[in-house]
Amino acid sequence: MIRLRSIELNLPNAAAARDFLLNIWGLADAGIVGVTSYLRGSGAFPYLVSLTESEAPSVCSTTFVVDEADLALIREGAVAEGLIIQDTVSKDPGGGSGVLVQLPEGEVFRFLVGASEVAPIEGRDLPVKLTHVVMNSADAEATATVAEKALGFKVSDRTKGMVFVRCSPSHHSVAFARQGFASLNHIAFEMQDIDAVMRGVGRMRDHGATPAWGPGRHGPGDNVYAYYISPFGAVIEYSTAVEIVPEDYRVGAPEDWTWPPNRIDQWGISDKDFEGLGKAERVFKYLPLQEKVI
Repeated sequence: MIRLRSIELNLPNAAAARDFLLNIWGLADAGIVGVTSYLRGSGAFPYLVSLTESEAPSVCSTTFVVDEADLALIREGAVAEGLIIQDTVSKDPGGGSGVLVQLPEGEVFRFLVGASEVAPIEGRDLPVKLTHVVMNSADAEATATVAEKALGFKVSDRTKGMVFVRCSPSHHSVAFARQGFASLNHIAFEMQDIDAVMRGVGRMRDHGATPAWGPGRHGPGDNVYAYYISPFGAVIEYSTAVEIVPEDYRVGAPEDWTWPPNRIDQWGISDKDFEGLGKAERVFKYLPLQEKVI
């Protein structure tokens, strides 16, 4: 099984972003190595987010853990689709080795075997893990097709705004947003339950922050959500209870996900404010790979 593990970000003033994610958002400290901070959740992954001091914000990689059989198939598929790939040895907590695969619009996915895990920690309000990472795309359909052909991922649903893609029984671990440009869209953190999501919303309110979108319950994926624009520019989400789908799940189409007038989610209580989100969605670009492994 392929599992989404972490995202690696570069950004100016990483120390301030670390302080926000630790003391307000709710992650836990997983150590600092050089100019890189690591932040974890309550689950078994050694970290969920890394923050490396840099002159400009960018996404270094989105990391998945796999077994040897998955890695062999991913390597074969990436080469067959003509994607740029690099062998890599992880220097991050957990270690492991594998490949970096660059999708056509620049998104870099890292697949690791042999990465170690850690003992879970207590904390009912800690995010447990990453539930999904969403990328903006100039051509979401083409990017999702490459993810299917090269990586063995599967499209779960299509809406007017996104193509949702899974690599495990979870409805989606990544999605590609139909935005007309390539960048990071948002990072979603899996909370223990709905109460943990709402306590997170309350904690953010205590610090003067209101959701940019939510709380609400999505259609595709059925997950509860609350989105915020972080002080360092990334859109981040509290989420929980994403749908677990069977292998023969019927791929949804945009007409399957429509709402009555003035409603944008299942509950009908969520307001929509994309003006600020649209600005934030352009902040984090992708770092290119230079070499191809044949």
